[in-house]
Amino acid sequence: MPDFDLAPLTPAIEKYIPLGRPGLLPALHAAQKIYGWIPESVAAEIARHLRVPLADVHGVIEFYSMFYNEPTSRRVIRVCTDIVCGLKGGDGILNRLCEKHGLQPHQTTGDLSLTIESSPCLGLCEHAPNALVGDEAETDIDPKKDSHMLGRPPSWVYGPIRLLTARCGNGTASLEQYGRYEALAKALSMRPEEIVREVKASGLFGRGGAAFPTQIKWESVAAEKADQKYIVCNADESEPGTFKDRILLLDDPHCTIEGMLIAALAVGASKGYIYVRGEYPYIIPPLENALREAREAGWLGGNILGSGFSFDIEIRVGAGAYICGEETALFESIEGKRGFPRVKPPFPTTHGLFGRPTVINNVETLCNVPLIISQGSAEYCKLGTAKSPGPKLFCLSGDVERPGLYEAPFGVTLGELLEMAGGIPGNKQLQAILLGGAAGAFATPDQLDVKMTFEDLRAAGLPLGSGVVMVFDETRDMREALNRLGHFFAHESCGKCYPCQMGTQRQKEILERVASGKTLPDDMIRLQDVGWTMTDASLCGLGQTAASAVLSAIKLWPELFVEGQKSKVG
Repeated sequence: MPDFDLAPLTPAIEKYIPLGRPGLLPALHAAQKIYGWIPESVAAEIARHLRVPLADVHGVIEFYSMFYNEPTSRRVIRVCTDIVCGLKGGDGILNRLCEKHGLQPHQTTGDLSLTIESSPCLGLCEHAPNALVGDEAETDIDPKKDSHMLGRPPSWVYGPIRLLTARCGNGTASLEQYGRYEALAKALSMRPEEIVREVKASGLFGRGGAAFPTQIKWESVAAEKADQKYIVCNADESEPGTFKDRILLLDDPHCTIEGMLIAALAVGASKGYIYVRGEYPYIIPPLENALREAREAGWLGGNILGSGFSFDIEIRVGAGAYICGEETALFESIEGKRGFPRVKPPFPTTHGLFGRPTVINNVETLCNVPLIISQGSAEYCKLGTAKSPGPKLFCLSGDVERPGLYEAPFGVTLGELLEMAGGIPGNKQLQAILLGGAAGAFATPDQLDVKMTFEDLRAAGLPLGSGVVMVFDETRDMREALNRLGHFFAHESCGKCYPCQMGTQRQKEILERVASGKTLPDDMIRLQDVGWTMTDASLCGLGQTAASAVLSAIKLWPELFVEGQKSKVG
């Protein structure tokens, strides 16, 4: 093993040393930027500085797919081969790149100038197929050519209303463009319990997928007595088909910051974290700039506007682990550990980040908060339906004419969303729609009249999830789509609980047979047994929903899973 110059390491990680273990992920990111990977001597030096056992440092490096403990180039090309990009030619792009450079996927050139990898969803589904080249997004790649757009991904935003997305689609809005934090100024004149009541009256449910009532989290944390409380923004948006939080945080970061400030004021928190998924590196510079603008303007930091209220925010960056979208796994990651979900209870509202009461909301949820406070819950509830009030963001991708982010009131129908997106290109017919993401379920053409609300989708046996609307035309082989879903969950299972660890692997193996036309007798029964076991016995939401789309496909298209079946659904 060659010697490595450790001189650049200490200044790069100096600001993380006082943090101890919670400084581990940012220190590893800093080290990898210097060396391209994390050699043994570098890991040992980080362990010494942060006073973390070396074995634990290695455990963290091995857990996250974007950390490397073997020689790797500083220039890594990650080609998305997940479900939408796979259907749009992602595999061909990966193979062509590898052939051009004489590599196999996940190999590095001998001179350490280039590494090429296949990647799970990069959160750029409306630009499929796509890749991440270092810290830049490569979007709208032509599978037959080398044409592409490299840099900041463009934001394609549409819809009949523009409330949450009012400042999206034209680059990052500065504080000057955003204006005063009017909602925060109003909230500072209210009692904390009044803020919580207003959010409760708005009927705001979490927009990350679980649809948990926001006010319950806020009320519970507000009631706790603690020397420290936290507000955590979950921006680890990793659900295949989801890209709404990427656009909100990249184009309008001040809205999320203001939402966090109001939440902190309501529950008595003084510290916040924004946890951004590792596949969104291009978000970090504009987000850091927005935090700086807010501090300089007096909206963030100590004694805000002379009110006696103090609150500040730090950014933490993930490193490629879908499981860290689960709230307790995200806490573990911020704390410098592997992102294993915790057993509940206790719940985050009493024992969250660093064991303290914590409110955790995702980006879209927090962006609703300034809107609710500024215009009032009564006005907010005029949009949508009685049980699903307000605006909703929908991520349309796949076989639609205009993929992108669509903002509409709750109650718009599935068919109306498809019409907004220009319908199916090429005069082809609709075959299916995956709602809610990889952990969602399939809708069919006879369900286009279903209203996109919590209550109507529930009655139809469909999830809203994180707002994914992934469209498949009549030419798509649904067996291949299911195969990619199986690979995704097998790759992303953290392995902490046996039902998910083993179940996702068995599901993947069966779906591979189905996709290749080599289905064995009783494979459909095996899939159902595995799926329901994961659903009933897994520790967290990943395993509990890993079979959702597959089970819905079995119900809709049992012929796909018959021995020797070679034809697609059509």
